[in-house]
Amino acid sequence: MRAKPFLIGLSTGIIGGLAGILFTTPQSGKQLRSNIAQTSKAAKSNIDEVKNSSASVKDSVLTLKNEVKNNIPKIIDDLKGSFTAYKQEITPKTEKLKEEIDDLKNSIGEIEKNLSDLKKNKGKTKEIQ
Repeated sequence: MRAKPFLIGLSTGIIGGLAGILFTTPQSGKQLRSNIAQTSKAAKSNIDEVKNSSASVKDSVLTLKNEVKNNIPKIIDDLKGSFTAYKQEITPKTEKLKEEIDDLKNSIGEIEKNLSDLKKNKGKTKEIQ
């Protein structure tokens, strides 16, 4: 949504609403002129505030855009570097863990073989008795 058409519509609505209220209330001509003058001053003041606020928001958005534009690539590069360093740091540890897992698998295989041999020998011993 564009801010300028929205602000123009908002200002028009405020002025129209104020004018409608002023013209529908019963008052003398002098009071009506006085109220119109006060209302127009207030409306101008409100429009100026809205313009200043929209300019401030626009400046803030541009500043944020520039900061993001400048900082995001640096952050991404830092993250890539950190990830690469982490990967290099854990590679030897993962290799060692793989070796230990292989050793454990071999040990379990030997234990299973020994248990199997033990059962066979126990079965033969019972048959001999």
